[in-house]
Amino acid sequence: MKWKSLEEEPCSVARTVAVIGDRWTLLVLRDCFLRVRRFEDFQASLGVTRHVLADRLRKLVRQGVLRRVPYQVRPKRYEYILTQKGLDLYPIIMSIVHWGDVHMVDERGRPRLYEHKICAKMFDPVMVCSSCGGPLSAKEVHVHLGPGSGDSRMDAGVPAR
Repeated sequence: MKWKSLEEEPCSVARTVAVIGDRWTLLVLRDCFLRVRRFEDFQASLGVTRHVLADRLRKLVRQGVLRRVPYQVRPKRYEYILTQKGLDLYPIIMSIVHWGDVHMVDERGRPRLYEHKICAKMFDPVMVCSSCGGPLSAKEVHVHLGPGSGDSRMDAGVPAR
């Protein structure tokens, strides 16, 4: 599998990695969810070179994850705002946060705590079944090929195991 062709793979993970699968892109997205909007603020937060940051922001705009909105005319400057496609990445970012909070914290504890505005309680993100609402774990999920898999058995109506 070549990096350039990930977008064409019949795999949702590969297609997603094609968009967000490098460290700077994930950190840009983290900052977006922390309400960072402007190029200089991203650069100050991340310590990344202007070239790399500009490249990642362009890619996220091109992919429809962010939109560029002017906030100043002279000189012309832009903010980067999450689109709905970008906002839909929130569960992914929160899953990474949770994994880090469980496996990568040191003696100082979690670097950030998250409060649910609705109930005013601190929370840990969890993944639940969209049908029954029960918690999900890898051991409790069966995977079946879908119509976009490109598997000829699906075309014949035969589910693959």
